[in-house]
Amino acid sequence: MARIKDIRPLKWTGDSLLLLDQRKLPLKEEWIECKDYECVARAIEEMVVRGAPAIGVVAAYGVVLGAKEVAGETKNFLDFKAKLELIINRLAATRPTAVNLFWALKKMKRIVEAGRTIEDIVAALETEAVNIEQQDVETNKKIGQYGAELLSSREVILTHCNTGALATAGYGTALGVIRAAVEAGKEITVYVDETRPYLQGARLTAWELQQEGIPYYLITDNMAGWLMASGEITCVIVGADRIALNGDTANKIGTYALSVLAKEHGIPFYVAAPTSTFDLSIRSGKEIPIEERAPEEVLFCHCRDCRIAPYGAKVKNPAFDVTPHENITAIITEKGVINSPNEEKILEFFRE
Repeated sequence: MARIKDIRPLKWTGDSLLLLDQRKLPLKEEWIECKDYECVARAIEEMVVRGAPAIGVVAAYGVVLGAKEVAGETKNFLDFKAKLELIINRLAATRPTAVNLFWALKKMKRIVEAGRTIEDIVAALETEAVNIEQQDVETNKKIGQYGAELLSSREVILTHCNTGALATAGYGTALGVIRAAVEAGKEITVYVDETRPYLQGARLTAWELQQEGIPYYLITDNMAGWLMASGEITCVIVGADRIALNGDTANKIGTYALSVLAKEHGIPFYVAAPTSTFDLSIRSGKEIPIEERAPEEVLFCHCRDCRIAPYGAKVKNPAFDVTPHENITAIITEKGVINSPNEEKILEFFRE
């Protein structure tokens, strides 16, 4: 059995938030200390931390740091709440696609609105942020358990981007399913898409699997179709940044193409995500905002200060795409599995 290592991308000290700088992995394990909310906001924007669940947790701690900062500047209750609302808005503007960010900030905002004193609000916000972090790990472990039950004793799994401990508060979603299957004694091999242009698969997922002793092969993104056609892949498991009411799912760019390939070759395509990733206010993936990131991510080779495209090249760099629910075999959550997801099944799932 593989050695499962406890990897955590963040640490709360009570006065600051320590973040494992994921831009430096796998070559360096370097931590950044955030002592104020603006540092947290920039860390989210600049990809020090990434992954929908992790962004939500980190943003919650950003609110705590902001509240402590403002509490030291003013004793006026209304002024405190007004400034805290601006801080929440700043954090909400960091990444538009990942709905877990807005889910976490909404929970923090409710505490601010219900609070009666500055001291009570600061204390309650910190308690809630710690709870969000702890609950995320427990949620991921439940997702892992449900997902592992879908896998046979021997699986060759293709995964995309990074959906492990680094993308969450710990353990992981899609990679958490893989970890749970390994812990259950199943024989698992993983094919890891490099995930251009930011190489989250090559840099982060491969690093996590190596840390945990889980066998894997790193492949370029354009190898996946041939490997499926060759019969080397038995299933695909990915994460999600937002899931619409009908089951359409936004995830890292390239996920949609994998879903089409998996459907063509009769390979199960699973999405692993917490219920906080569902956005029931939107009917379909057409309503999901797609973040456009900086051209430099495409123009330069990551980790090597080296340009790989001609000067003057025009770039399109959407960070996410949308997989239609018809291409998804099942969505795995901490509350159970939604097979062949659609609006009717998702509504029924959330009524239970």
